[in-house]
Amino acid sequence: MKEIEIYIQTFPEEVQAKLHLLRKAIADAAPKATEKISYGIPTFYLNGNLVHFAGYKKHIGFYPSPSAMVAFQEELAMYKQAKGSVQFPLEKDLPLNLIKRMVEFRVKENLAKTSKK
Repeated sequence: MKEIEIYIQTFPEEVQAKLHLLRKAIADAAPKATEKISYGIPTFYLNGNLVHFAGYKKHIGFYPSPSAMVAFQEELAMYKQAKGSVQFPLEKDLPLNLIKRMVEFRVKENLAKTSKK
């Protein structure tokens, strides 16, 4: 999606590289999801908002929902967090395997919404 590319291009090259890695990890874990800008940040959508991400000066913000934060709380313990978000410091590698598993968790959650309707 062009809007997400434009968003990513507003960051320094080293941040762009991490945002591209994160975007690809999300897309690989949720191939049927669509992309859009929501709340001013890149968002993957599948039967509702799936996950969001954003670049910042010192970290990458990842917003998988409070339920995913609880489900993966032990693995996320080393990162700064809020109710539905986690901060991945720019000086460290992104935990891509963890991110993919969190996205897969969210896909199952969002797809379960339709089966309950």
